[in-house]
Amino acid sequence: MQAVLTGDIVNSTRLSSAKGKALVKLLEQILKPYKYEFYRGDSFQVLIKEPGSSLRIALLCRTGAIGITDNEADVKVSIGLGDVDERIKTLGSAKGEAFILSGRAFDELEKSGSRLVISAENTLANISLQVISDYINSIYSRMTSKQAKVIFELLKGGLQQDVVKRLKKSKSTISQHANSGRWTEIEKILNQYELLAKAMG
Repeated sequence: MQAVLTGDIVNSTRLSSAKGKALVKLLEQILKPYKYEFYRGDSFQVLIKEPGSSLRIALLCRTGAIGITDNEADVKVSIGLGDVDERIKTLGSAKGEAFILSGRAFDELEKSGSRLVISAENTLANISLQVISDYINSIYSRMTSKQAKVIFELLKGGLQQDVVKRLKKSKSTISQHANSGRWTEIEKILNQYELLAKAMG
């Protein structure tokens, strides 16, 4: 089992040229370790061989977008979990269950107005994945750009003291933004997702 992310920058046309370029550059840095392709300028697809890390990558994209654009933009992402045909030349022509699930669920995102959806072929797993995505959507719908900047650094694996140095803010400010951004809950969800992905794989 592998993961396919299909993503799109929300409100990209409203961004200034400078913010738009900075956001695309940031997304490319996040996706650099994986096989990815951008198309239409503000949409992308990513293949992730370790499915357990796919939610963290999706959240890095979303948090990075909210932080770097001062809450003017977000990224909507569909994660498909399933088999992938190993003979891949381009992601646009790739085949496999993960690609089909990701693309199909992404089309549904357009209608629902949500920003994250996760789907698998396993019906029972989909119940848990729905709860996870709904929970994340609830947290991110209230996230400020200041909170996002802190959560972004924590998602990369940094400790709060590392974030203090990197963002040049006081320890109390970083702690406050981490707490109000609900980092403890996000971290718990990521751990549960990794366990679920491992059980499915």
